[in-house]
Amino acid sequence: MRHDTRARQRRRATLAGAVAAGALILAGCAPAEQTPTLTWYTNPDDGGQAKIAAQCTDAANGRYRVETSMLPTDAASQREQLTRRLAAGDTSMDIMSLDPPFVPELAEPGFLAPVPEEMQAYAKDNALEGALAAASWKDELVTVPFWANTQLLWYRKSVAEAAGLDMSQPVTWDQLIEAARSQDKDLAVQGARAESMTVWLNALIEGGGEQIVPNAEAPTDEVTTNLDSEAGRTAARIISTIGKEGLGSAGLPTQDENASMLLFQGKNGSFMVNWPFVWPATLGSVEEGSLPEDLPEDIGWAVYPRTVEGKDAAPPVGGINLGVGAKSEHQDLAWDAISCITTTEHQSQYFVENGNPPADPAAYDAPEVAEKYPMADTIRESLELGAPRPQTPYYNEVSTAIQQRYAPPSGVSESTPAETDDFIQEVLRGERLL
Repeated sequence: MRHDTRARQRRRATLAGAVAAGALILAGCAPAEQTPTLTWYTNPDDGGQAKIAAQCTDAANGRYRVETSMLPTDAASQREQLTRRLAAGDTSMDIMSLDPPFVPELAEPGFLAPVPEEMQAYAKDNALEGALAAASWKDELVTVPFWANTQLLWYRKSVAEAAGLDMSQPVTWDQLIEAARSQDKDLAVQGARAESMTVWLNALIEGGGEQIVPNAEAPTDEVTTNLDSEAGRTAARIISTIGKEGLGSAGLPTQDENASMLLFQGKNGSFMVNWPFVWPATLGSVEEGSLPEDLPEDIGWAVYPRTVEGKDAAPPVGGINLGVGAKSEHQDLAWDAISCITTTEHQSQYFVENGNPPADPAAYDAPEVAEKYPMADTIRESLELGAPRPQTPYYNEVSTAIQQRYAPPSGVSESTPAETDDFIQEVLRGERLL
């Protein structure tokens, strides 16, 4: 899916012109005080979205301004605020940074404006498969990928060598478990009762060739979950083994992404599944003197572990998609701004400056990307293999039930998959409360 850079720039210019055609009629040469202001509701970051908003305001040449409004820090509060505003018909919802699991819930009731055909075509040609899957609902692109995240398998080269693992080849979770046992080391995974548990379980089940919600588009009373499948039972066994044998350290029940990074960086670190932020964070700690200078030389990376031998892994997919509110008063202008926000150059810039990987595969080719993230090609490969979390309007119910039943990992048993399936069905039928 790589394309000639100049050709891509010409196509981007054509797309922006097509999306903006109606906007020019509306905006014309209006006085500065009448220039429309587009509100971009952003997820918290280090200022990268605000910087791009300013750049796209300059590029608009007075047709519109893009101003950012930051959403709450935690995903649940972001979802609540967005849903309430959209349900109330808020006309200021011009551009929204959306966590992929929110997309079906907002698309199903018609809260999102349709993506223009030209932009759909461009995105499908210039976004990684995992990012497109996370931006879609009912086989239709309902948002536009901006950046995409994925987890890699990080490993201490010394431990992998001592355990006899060839990390140039795919490895399985069972191999990592055996390596941790034999070397008396800790596996850095996320076992807290949080969204990270759903991320882990989903990757395990998708890697086994199944889906947690196989019929997500069905009516509420027909939606089923597939935890008690062969892949689901294998996933439960992996989580349970790591928990019960203490292979994830004593802190596993409260361990999130940051805590697992610290575990991996320590003297008992071995293997870790985590997002790319861990690399610059580790280098920063080395630079400030809180970690050994030679630690980065002992760190390697690979695609996420396989659930089943001989079957490709399905790494977790995250990131942010951009959507436009159905009641926005400036939809044409908003899509024009989104065509600017998501350029290859802006995605490369956002990765280098804020650490969030691009959805556009060509953005990984920028020299500054490879310089700062030597694992960029592995991230791109991971996003091609990746699978989003369950795409369903009932994601909140499904994820909350999983977090309640699969955390702590040591409490997971052979009966957990079937019991959780039953519980989710009862919740969706209104017979139980979360």
